[in-house]
Amino acid sequence: MKHYLIVLLLCLPAWMNAQSTKTSNPAPAATRDQPPYLQFPTPPAFKYTLPDGKEITKKDLKKNVKTLIFVFSVDCDHCKHLTEEMLKNINKFKKAQILMVTPFKRELMKEYYDHYNIKNYPNITMGSEPSRQIMYFYNLHYFPGLFIYDKKGQFVKGFEGTAKIEDLVELLK
Repeated sequence: MKHYLIVLLLCLPAWMNAQSTKTSNPAPAATRDQPPYLQFPTPPAFKYTLPDGKEITKKDLKKNVKTLIFVFSVDCDHCKHLTEEMLKNINKFKKAQILMVTPFKRELMKEYYDHYNIKNYPNITMGSEPSRQIMYFYNLHYFPGLFIYDKKGQFVKGFEGTAKIEDLVELLK
């Protein structure tokens, strides 16, 4: 009898664990293996600090407008080049809102903001997100990261490393 009791006590935790996984409804493996932006295909709800120190979230973005989230590094040459190209072609982006987000501190972002005179472009909002959650959300390994959302706020397409202006414009029409 002791032998059965010992076996029961040793097996009970494993048996209960097996039962709990059967009754729960875990996400499919394919979903769990995807980065968060694919699991949750709307713009992330992080707080972004604007150059003036004010904080915004996705609730402050315009509704019913296509959105480009441009994750950049203040010292990335590809990001600087893409920023220059976007500003040269800003009329092609007039129907979209652009949220430029950097994981760097606000002071460094402000230098970038001032250098490119972003205040002169009403459809561009620039924010700092120094907790770097944006990097994890988009599973970014390279800058820039470009993520396009439709008018309903649903993810359309993302680019990591670089993208052609023409491709961005086409998706934001």
